[in-house]
Amino acid sequence: MLNSSLTNSQLFLVSIIPVLFAIVLHEVAHGWAAFKLGDKTALMLGRLSLNPIKHIDPIGTILVPIILYYSVGFIFGWAKPVPIDWRNLRKPKRDTALVAIAGPMANLFMALFWGLIILIATKIFSQTSSHLIYFANMAAIGIFINILLMVFNLIPIPPTDGGRVLASLLPNHLANSMNKVEPYGLLILVVLMITGVLWTVIAPIVKFINQLLFSLIGI
Repeated sequence: MLNSSLTNSQLFLVSIIPVLFAIVLHEVAHGWAAFKLGDKTALMLGRLSLNPIKHIDPIGTILVPIILYYSVGFIFGWAKPVPIDWRNLRKPKRDTALVAIAGPMANLFMALFWGLIILIATKIFSQTSSHLIYFANMAAIGIFINILLMVFNLIPIPPTDGGRVLASLLPNHLANSMNKVEPYGLLILVVLMITGVLWTVIAPIVKFINQLLFSLIGI
């Protein structure tokens, strides 16, 4: 769906909005779910806000996306994690899983939202309209980045959301063993990314979901 007639600079500009919303709403969803389940930490610290400035991580939100875009051609990043005091949750084991899954589910709903944007744009604008090109590219990037974030965060390696969900479902002794991996989880993920193993594993999943969504909206 991306239009190759756009320059790299133009593609970068239309990527900013969908990428910011993808990473910000992901974190806000975690905080909102925690608030509903008994923890007000994110609320008290002003992190249940859609203001991107409150969630910007200098490395994950700015530096990494720029480096990735100009090195491999797409944007990927993260926001500052929303602070959550897991002890405040009413049913810690169950609620930890619900708070964790809230982020990826927010990305799924955002991917569907961007799919709706494409559908509306194709109905409003002509096929040669510059407005259609703009909105179609923005929405296509929104779909891709949200699906990528959803799949990446569901990888069952702590401290990802998938790791927290899996730990919540396991018996306590297995969950405790798994949680011991968390201090090394980020390093493991970085190694998997550098070696290309991570993308080899998740790329087919991302591609399948991406194509499924486009087929659902008839494009």
